[in-house]
Amino acid sequence: MLFEPGSLFARYASVRDATERLCSPLEPDDYLLQPMADASPVKWHLAHTSWFFETFVLKPHAPDYREFHPQFNYLFNSYYDAVGSRHPRGARGLLSRPTVPEVAAYRRHVDAAVTRWLTTRGADLTPDLAGIVELGLQHEQQHQELILTDLKAGFAANPLFPAYRDSDAVGGVWSAGHGTDADPPAFRKFPGGLVEVGHASGGFAFDNEGPRHKVYLRPFELAVRPVTVREYRRFIADGGYDRPEFWLSDGWAVRNARNWALPRYWQADSHRAFTLGGVRPLDPDEPVCHVSFYEADAYARWAGCRLPTEFEWEHATVGLDPAAGNFADDGTFHPTPAAPSDWPRSELAQAFGDCWEWTASPYTAYPGYRPTAGALGEYNGKFMCNQMVLRGGSCVTPRGHVRGTYRNFFPPDARWQFSGLRLARDC
Repeated sequence: MLFEPGSLFARYASVRDATERLCSPLEPDDYLLQPMADASPVKWHLAHTSWFFETFVLKPHAPDYREFHPQFNYLFNSYYDAVGSRHPRGARGLLSRPTVPEVAAYRRHVDAAVTRWLTTRGADLTPDLAGIVELGLQHEQQHQELILTDLKAGFAANPLFPAYRDSDAVGGVWSAGHGTDADPPAFRKFPGGLVEVGHASGGFAFDNEGPRHKVYLRPFELAVRPVTVREYRRFIADGGYDRPEFWLSDGWAVRNARNWALPRYWQADSHRAFTLGGVRPLDPDEPVCHVSFYEADAYARWAGCRLPTEFEWEHATVGLDPAAGNFADDGTFHPTPAAPSDWPRSELAQAFGDCWEWTASPYTAYPGYRPTAGALGEYNGKFMCNQMVLRGGSCVTPRGHVRGTYRNFFPPDARWQFSGLRLARDC
């Protein structure tokens, strides 16, 4: 079967333009921020996503393509060992050169070449080649999210707490006060049994989302909404950060070493937090965000519950629209409370968007998993160690990027991602 290139070209242009729009509020000095080794400067994200198309689309499949710069493979390779050596991750913020205008010229060079290639291939663009382009676009959408998460970490390190975008929309939509301190979370029951999980055929999915397979689930209950700021404050007030009985051993060691007492970006009064719109009041009914797996797990134990497995989460969200939620396209860039009509309800609210939800599942391979052949096989499979799975997307995830089978993964101590939690319990 052949692939129609027109729609793919339109999507390519749309995704690449979306990245540029994310950069429109920035000043030149902002492009080099790297507050920690796990984060990357915006300039590096812009170059790396272009490097991806250059390396995996243009160089192997466009015979007339001319490489933009011979050193860019070293500077902007992320982790692909099969492609060659690379600049140390923690030193990306030291790359004052190439300049921002030079990186912009690199993007234009790659875009022009991809446009020529798509036009030239025409009816010869096979599904396999189109799939590589689509992988590159999905990869760029991941980096759009990382641009915002990394910028937030960078701006938060500044004592002036500058705003990425000074807008009243950033930091909240709904008015506070839907619930009360006495409101318990509502739960929905699921009977369990033998269920199918993983991506079915049709449409794009990363290789780690399959193969589709069967798992057995015991009967369980899942909270109809994520844990809120209001609820998490009760955990803090009850000494949750000072009581080792709620913490995994590794988590307790990390909490002590890093002096955790609040979610990341919360101010000391626990009523304000740094957002991409600057320091703003926390809405007590918005989902708690920027907590690690260790904190999420400790909260769940304190609440007499647990975190759901990734398969419980996936099974529970079957039939929900993955595009219906608070995503980056909405421009809030911050978790928002459930709408008044959703408080509470029997169906799951805010499963997609707002904040990634930690699960109790380690990031491992599904039965029968085989990574993509070649260097692209390093995309997901090589990280199946010491990571935990998150589901659902966040307020900085592009709409339409996530699926019910989408498996995000981070180390259990990571807090700069927009990560929260939803409670589960056995029936």
